[in-house]
Amino acid sequence: MSKRANALAERIEQGAEALATFAEGLSDAEWQTTVPNDQRPVSVLVHHVASVYSLEIDLARQMVSGKPIAGVTWDAVAQMNAQHAQEHPTVNQQETIQMLRDNSKSAADRVREFSDEELDNAVTVSLNADAPLTAQFFIEDHALRHSFHHLANIRTALNR
Repeated sequence: MSKRANALAERIEQGAEALATFAEGLSDAEWQTTVPNDQRPVSVLVHHVASVYSLEIDLARQMVSGKPIAGVTWDAVAQMNAQHAQEHPTVNQQETIQMLRDNSKSAADRVREFSDEELDNAVTVSLNADAPLTAQFFIEDHALRHSFHHLANIRTALNR
């Protein structure tokens, strides 16, 4: 196993566990609080993070196989996020937290399978103006950063 891949996987798990632990301590009212800069409730954001790990790692897998990411735009991401919020307006707190833990573990396990050479593979990424990015950067900027990003916004919204 690649030490770099394992380190990435551990950081994915660290971020997910930080978000899960924080979410476990929320009251029902806090769980339903809308995050102002996102316009989605805390519950929907946690569910969103949990639900996109697979997609994020699928895209990284595509990158390590040498295929560019094409047609993925920030508008498409916003549309996907809005659709997710419409489909999941209310979610169970404990089930969502368990899904976060399960899906982040699965994502981390999949990242552990990458070699250093695969992590170094660079392809163009439409989400980033077709810049040639490495799979490692993509993992760091998406699956790894995602939970930390939303946790920070949730903490701000709840004044914590």
